Amino acid sequence: MTIRLQNYSVDAWVSGVGAEQPVVSAINGEVVALASSGGLDFAAMLEHARSVGGPALRAMTFHQRANILKALAQAIIERKEELYALSVTTGATRGDSWIDIEGGAGTLFSISAKGRRELPDDVLIVDGELEQIGKEGTFVGQHVYTTLHGAALHINAFNFPVWGMLEKLGPALLAGIPVIVKPATATAQVAEHAVRIMIETGVLPRGGLQLIVGPVGDTLDHLGCQDVVSFTGSAATAVKLQTHPVIAREAVRFIAERDSINASILGPDADADSPEFGLFVKEIVREMTVKAGQKCTAIRRAFVPRGLLDRTQQEIEDRLSKVVIGDPANDTVTMGALVGISQREDVRAKARELATECKLIFGSIDTVETLGDAVLGAYQSPLLFRNDDPWTAKVVHDLEIFGPVCTLMPYDDPGDALALANRGNGSLALSVFSHSPDVVRAFVLGSGAFHGRLAFIDRDCAKESTGHGSPLPMLIHGGPGRAGGGEEMGGMRAVKHYMQRSALQGSPRSLSTVVRQWLPGAPQTEAIAHPFRKRFGELELGYTLKTESRTITLDDVEHFAHFTGDTFYAHMDEVAAAASPIFGGRVAHGYLILSFAAGLFVDPAPGPVLANFGLENLRFIKPVKPGESIKVALTAKAKSLRSPKMGEVRWSVAVTNQDNELVAAYDLLTMNAV
Repeated sequence: MTIRLQNYSVDAWVSGVGAEQPVVSAINGEVVALASSGGLDFAAMLEHARSVGGPALRAMTFHQRANILKALAQAIIERKEELYALSVTTGATRGDSWIDIEGGAGTLFSISAKGRRELPDDVLIVDGELEQIGKEGTFVGQHVYTTLHGAALHINAFNFPVWGMLEKLGPALLAGIPVIVKPATATAQVAEHAVRIMIETGVLPRGGLQLIVGPVGDTLDHLGCQDVVSFTGSAATAVKLQTHPVIAREAVRFIAERDSINASILGPDADADSPEFGLFVKEIVREMTVKAGQKCTAIRRAFVPRGLLDRTQQEIEDRLSKVVIGDPANDTVTMGALVGISQREDVRAKARELATECKLIFGSIDTVETLGDAVLGAYQSPLLFRNDDPWTAKVVHDLEIFGPVCTLMPYDDPGDALALANRGNGSLALSVFSHSPDVVRAFVLGSGAFHGRLAFIDRDCAKESTGHGSPLPMLIHGGPGRAGGGEEMGGMRAVKHYMQRSALQGSPRSLSTVVRQWLPGAPQTEAIAHPFRKRFGELELGYTLKTESRTITLDDVEHFAHFTGDTFYAHMDEVAAAASPIFGGRVAHGYLILSFAAGLFVDPAPGPVLANFGLENLRFIKPVKPGESIKVALTAKAKSLRSPKMGEVRWSVAVTNQDNELVAAYDLLTMNAV
């Protein structure tokens, strides 16, 4: 049955009018869906996103938005079989689809969890430390991120219709910016259904998510300076979009993930008997066959020490000979089809071009043995090429073949391997199979500037390694040069692509109110009731307990030293401590100061403070000698609700001596009852 795909425009499912683009099964050439965006008012979609979706999302805190992402991910998982059934028509095996569907949901889960854990329960992000500008501290500076007041247009590739959508959608929604998704038509049937699943959860605000299942029409003409375009696809299309006059004139943020001629290197320390050799061979074959090589991170160039070239070729050929190509519905199939006949013809045309300078050593460009329809199905034999003189070659370093194609090449020394890897002029991923930490460091220094991600795989990490070609939500995905110069994912880094960093200047009082944190120099309310007696909702920022002082004696220092076993000379040897240019005599332990400080400010009775779960930013500023005293100022610095029953309180702890000089400072973290 042919599905007529619909757009989701201005909170309604809308069928396109006019010409429809057929979506063809990669398995048998049948038309499985029809797509059209004809008749859509693209300007109205953008305006609806900006005027309805944006304000609704910006009114929510990061934690509320993170909960939306979690609900969307749960819905994808609960209805995953619906997506698996559609994914088969794209040529993907069950394993390929697992990466796309459950991997996509997993990415949303990860972004949601990190958002709740790492971002405040607020609508802006404080960036860096407070900068004191004036001498007296009455004029200060602070960087913050605030959400853009525009819309995000996501133009996605065909290879991962679910994961490729969700890895962009998650950070954008978490940042508070509405999204218009434009999936590639070739796999739009999967993307459209995933959007239906998310819309039907009812958790998204009106205008938060819209969908275009055909051409984007004049959408680009209506973009403005607050909008973001994120594109995944060919370099030619990226350049066309990026040079659009409106994008240039309005300085529209443009994130691109483009062609990438990724490389993998067998390290110079490896030999045919080392575990890294076997891992390398296995990875080359996996990267050629997963998704039939249709991965932006797939290995296109494989470099090995020259003396291992023949052996490596033999091992790769042996593994490739066991690959079973065909209809993913057949359980014995290990590699599915390309996304369509046009993609297969593109792969074959480019493979012929590559064959002008490289020798085909495995597979056939124009014929394929398959457990499927070899005529109407988009099946392609894996193609392994070899070039013994890579520095005289050009096509292999400059042309990406988006299919099951890889070229094996030798290098003469580590410097040669580095230069060859970098010859791709920028990639998404480079992997190195080496058990030598020195080799790893040399490759980071020599190649880091050319590759967005470097994976170093050896016998120690192989069991847990996600391999060469798997982008992870907590790490950036993108690369310089040919790869587009953009970044996606990377944990909370991705959220900031949809936000504006601004430098705030003003009084500590004003900026404290803006960032919802007590800042040094801002007003403090001196405690009447002990702050540990106040529940989370009752505690005001700036509420400060100032303790009595306590004198630290020599007996205290010696008892602490013997009790803890910390008999460092600065605490126990007067002569050595006196000779120190730092101490000038015996001093109290830093952790003794912390312990005594806690004794000064802690209220011991059970109450709203449920637990102390850590301290951060600890600094010992000035030594405390026996006979000197300390006192503490404990100030409620920031609060973040973590559940309906409890919230995190961050306290500023300032320990001073008898002369009011700062001797230690840190942030104390407690969990308080709401």
